[in-house]
Amino acid sequence: MKRKNTLLGVAVGLGAAYLLRNKDSRGKLMNQIQSMGRSKSDKTSNSTVI
Repeated sequence: MKRKNTLLGVAVGLGAAYLLRNKDSRGKLMNQIQSMGRSKSDKTSNSTVI
């Protein structure tokens, strides 16, 4: 279990370092997160309308 957590931490650290160095990837990721947030809020607002 500890090895799995260590590997997960390393993967997260490498991903964060990549995003800190690469501006284009950071922008793409932020756009995807924002679009997921918008689509999630659209789904909830549509589901409450009867």
